[in-house]
Amino acid sequence: MYDFGERLKELRLRKKLSQRAVARKLNIDNSTLSGYERNIISPSIDMLRSLAVIYNTTSDYILGIEHKYVICVEKLSDRQLDVINTLLLEFKAIT
Repeated sequence: MYDFGERLKELRLRKKLSQRAVARKLNIDNSTLSGYERNIISPSIDMLRSLAVIYNTTSDYILGIEHKYVICVEKLSDRQLDVINTLLLEFKAIT
């Protein structure tokens, strides 16, 4: 079963960020972020968008609409995209 707060926590830990660090980036209290992760309070749409940017994913993934982990690559250079594509092809060849 999908758990919004658990998804947020998973994304934060995947980025190796503390609640304090994320709260600072969002300009919110640590207790607010903790409330999101514990499903006590819900973020606004603007906050959801900011969380997606910080965690480099989509709001659909955070909301549980999309179940595959998505990484946004729009701010990467062409060289960085080439490296990622090469790695993806390499991983596909392994499976």
